[in-house]
Amino acid sequence: MKRYRIDLHNHTTRCNHATGTVDEYIQKAINLGIDIYGFSEHAPMDFDKKYRISFEEMSSYESEIVQAKERYKDSIDIRLGYEVDFLPEYIDDRVLNAKVDYLIGSVHFLDKWGFDNPEFIGQWQSRDIDDIYKEYFEAISAMAKSGLFDIVGHFDLIKVFKFLPKADIKILAKDALREIKKADMILEINSAGVRKPIGEAYPSKSILELAYEMDIPITFGSDAHSVEQVGFAYEIVLSMAKEIGYSKAVTFKNRDREMFKI
Repeated sequence: MKRYRIDLHNHTTRCNHATGTVDEYIQKAINLGIDIYGFSEHAPMDFDKKYRISFEEMSSYESEIVQAKERYKDSIDIRLGYEVDFLPEYIDDRVLNAKVDYLIGSVHFLDKWGFDNPEFIGQWQSRDIDDIYKEYFEAISAMAKSGLFDIVGHFDLIKVFKFLPKADIKILAKDALREIKKADMILEINSAGVRKPIGEAYPSKSILELAYEMDIPITFGSDAHSVEQVGFAYEIVLSMAKEIGYSKAVTFKNRDREMFKI
């Protein structure tokens, strides 16, 4: 049986903090032997506008990816999605109702603090780290309870700068994983953490082991913001998943899930 290579979390220059053309990303994915490759641009919202596409660009973004899907259909399976920030007061129906294959739900902000943005790293020094982690995983739980999204983006992104809690991370994260399981969401293994200060995937191996025990399905994303990052550290995250016991991963087409052997 064929084993599929999957990478569903990738960006374009429309988010204003990425480089490279859609064709360059796809060609790199083809060269790496990726079978199913997804674009999930930072969805528009009326907050933090400089790091995402605008509402006016949605149709052109969607059209560009759909056209690329057709153009490359004999070489690779292209999927279309959005990465949506879970800020309830800013989530827009135009995004939630978009004709896409999947929506990734992510938490990048705690009370409008962009905790993973180097511009605002100073706030880490003025707050209790355990409290920050608790607030973060409460936000992840609320995102799962919302029922709006298909995939959980970079589950433990809060660790990005290596500010680590005193409490056991598995205890801090367990309720959020329970809500993800209840919501029947898919947990993304995101390799971007390997190239960040934390130096490991999102989620960590210990959290992924917990997710496996809870029978939470997975998918993969390299969170590429440049052509060089396409498929980044794929073998590392694939090996981790298989070592833990995962043998299949999920993709989506028109918001319906598909399961593939990895």
